[in-house]
Amino acid sequence: MSSAALTAEVRKGRVRFGIVAMLFAVTMVNYADRATLAIAGPALSKELGFSPVEMGFVFSAFGWAYVIGQIPGGWLLDRFGSKKVYFGSIFLWSIFTFLQGSVELMATAAALYALFALRFLVGFAEAPSFPANSRLVAAWFPSNERGTASAIFNSAQYFATVFFAPVMGWLTSSYGWPYPFYFMGIVGIVISLIWLRTIYSPHEHPRLGRAEMDYMAEGGALVNMDETESRAGKKEGPQLSFIKDLVSNRMMLGIYLGQFCINALTYFFITWFPVYLVQQRGMSILNAGFVASIPAICGFTGGVLGGIWSDAMLRRGYSLTAARKTPIVAGMLMSVSMVLCNYVDAQWLVVFIMAVAFFGKGVGALGWAVISDTAPREIAGLSGGLFNMFGNISSITTPIIIGYIIQSTGSFNGALVFIGANAVVAALSYLVVVGEIRRFALPSRSAV
Repeated sequence: MSSAALTAEVRKGRVRFGIVAMLFAVTMVNYADRATLAIAGPALSKELGFSPVEMGFVFSAFGWAYVIGQIPGGWLLDRFGSKKVYFGSIFLWSIFTFLQGSVELMATAAALYALFALRFLVGFAEAPSFPANSRLVAAWFPSNERGTASAIFNSAQYFATVFFAPVMGWLTSSYGWPYPFYFMGIVGIVISLIWLRTIYSPHEHPRLGRAEMDYMAEGGALVNMDETESRAGKKEGPQLSFIKDLVSNRMMLGIYLGQFCINALTYFFITWFPVYLVQQRGMSILNAGFVASIPAICGFTGGVLGGIWSDAMLRRGYSLTAARKTPIVAGMLMSVSMVLCNYVDAQWLVVFIMAVAFFGKGVGALGWAVISDTAPREIAGLSGGLFNMFGNISSITTPIIIGYIIQSTGSFNGALVFIGANAVVAALSYLVVVGEIRRFALPSRSAV
């Protein structure tokens, strides 16, 4: 960076980068909590006698609640703001994660129901997380930095595996499967307390200077998002009837379909992928925890590069549509390469192919940048919740479908084909259905 550019950056301020760093940390814990069952799953299912289909339903429990909670979670964010709602979310999901370790004290049937219930509660508590991330990015970042900021917090899902999977694998191998749940529960409670001391809306942040505020606002950041007030002096909740406007728009429906398919890749990785390494590729639980971190590193790298690539295209004069669609389509097509694992035997080659596939998935995971670009400012939380609801229906269907494929065929080969097909559909959705990417204006009602 030149001295003039550096001076301009210092004058402009960097408080917004601290915000996205905290989003990265919280999202990393979020995804590590989701992956606890994947790491502990082989030992847990063996000890408690769960079948592949039963494990598939337990994996899916998170998704049922996560989907159900999206619209209420988005409404709460728009009504009460990101800071308070997200704190409650982090604290509660951490408590429920901790309690999952206690099911070892129960009989098999009771343990199955209790584990399903606790995973369900984790999913419901985590529902506001990504809509809140999207709201904060929209509030704190101008358009030409939004892709990178969204990619950074979204790529934390891969870094969660890089950092936490080896630790959880070691805990499972050394102390038993309940200990990853205890560990992640404690980590989450600590993070929730740090959140309260570091996150503010732009107008309330004690260290945000006028120059940075002006830079953000002039670049399209929605700095007044949480300051909208009614005539009575209190912020009103959004009207749920706005959902009709969103689901009747072709662009938004294409974005929802794309996210559904992209999330199928995500949930294969955080549910069945470690099991695939153990059961089909013959790795130990400890080795699987470490090996799973290799594709995760590539996914993290791809995620950051995808955001940088997209924002660089914007700065070079490409349209928002081209800048967002190009990395998404290219990344999804690269992800299809995972199907090649069905035709190789060497473990190192399987890991290499999966690394390439998840690098592509990272590059293409720009859905949250797109929703920050397109969501109506009056209902950013509700819009993000609806987007995440559609996307995370695959968190229900993917684990169950893969469980049935494995049980009926005795192999993961069909599962990899299924996941590869989702990547193809995601690319086609952005190419054929979405059309021009632009901020969606509510057509039938006035702003809140």
